Amino acid sequence: MAGMRGKQSVRNMVLSLSVSSLAAAGIYVFGVPHDENNDPIKTVDYEVDLKTVRRAASYPVAAPKDGALPKGWRATSVRYTPQSDVGAVWHLGFLDPDREYVAIEQSDGRPGPFVDEVTQSARKTEKTERIAGETWRRYEGPKYDALVREGKGVTTVVTGTASFAQLTKMAAALDARKG
Repeated sequence: MAGMRGKQSVRNMVLSLSVSSLAAAGIYVFGVPHDENNDPIKTVDYEVDLKTVRRAASYPVAAPKDGALPKGWRATSVRYTPQSDVGAVWHLGFLDPDREYVAIEQSDGRPGPFVDEVTQSARKTEKTERIAGETWRRYEGPKYDALVREGKGVTTVVTGTASFAQLTKMAAALDARKG
């Protein structure tokens, strides 16, 4: 008799699990909306952060001028870290129209460690580009490429998985200013 109860308990548990799994599958299929065209990447509004950081940072903070980027560029991340191992750091991340990543990174710390960190170890090349009247140095890496400009008290990096043409568009769109 004790053996029979054990078999019934296992059987009842398997039946309960089956019914629960079917109910969960039904809720997923019929109860949860599935939009195949829904883009999972969220766009962020960085204007308030930008105004705040421009007042707080010791350097002119860079961001694209209004209307300077073609349609299809989307801001996806923004943050300011007032103290880090590589200085006070401003980050503004975008996806370009081809869904490639482009980020604006700035710091008032030592350029070498900062550039190495934000470019994920891209290496300096001998190539430079003149963009919007400024000289930018090209960096190439296995993950990210970058354009780097070292100024007085601030290093600005435009980096990401996008092509150098897209990095150049972002660099040309930048407006760096204080408060």
